[in-house]
Amino acid sequence: MLSKNNFASIQKHIQIKEIKDDVVILKNKELRAILMATSLNFDLKSTEEQDAIIYKYQEFLNSIDFPIQIMIASRKFDIDPYIQTLNEKQVNQENELLKIQALEYVDFIKGLTEITNIMTESFYIVIPYSPFITQNMGIFKRFFKTKKNTNTKELEFNELKNNLWQRVEFVATGLRGMGIKTAPLNTEELVELFYKLYNPNAKEEPELQKAKELRNQ
Repeated sequence: MLSKNNFASIQKHIQIKEIKDDVVILKNKELRAILMATSLNFDLKSTEEQDAIIYKYQEFLNSIDFPIQIMIASRKFDIDPYIQTLNEKQVNQENELLKIQALEYVDFIKGLTEITNIMTESFYIVIPYSPFITQNMGIFKRFFKTKKNTNTKELEFNELKNNLWQRVEFVATGLRGMGIKTAPLNTEELVELFYKLYNPNAKEEPELQKAKELRNQ
């Protein structure tokens, strides 16, 4: 169990102030949205398709006037739920031959995971919004530098979020042109993602079913 001093030391190195309304708010007041993205098997594409993807990617990069971060998270896959499902099916199997085959398959999977790590990879696009760049700090100054009632602060936060979400939609549209599907992570999914990033030994729980199967495609 962490002591108060250790917890405070960890907190000092984490740049996140809070996560709310599907937005990450950093300690320096900047905002972040995170898109989960599908992968693209570039090597399996034809030469013409590869050239088209490269051109569209170049076109996409030239069209944005803000930075983005591409992040790949690799984690050891937790095979236990799969094994449990197989065991349940094996117990309910009436055919003795199929039951024996199921047991052998479970043993094979267990043995395989003991000698090799089965990894999962998730792909993310981090999209920033820094109100510092607005003229005379505009909304940012009003939102963070003055005391006001909760309703006013919430309205101004929503305005900042809307500016961020314009970037999110722009990036999603650009990636869609390359055949890459995306889904913005909601608050619950963001909390899970950062928990796993800071706790690499935690059980694998695919970002709430891979962002609900990329919002049902």
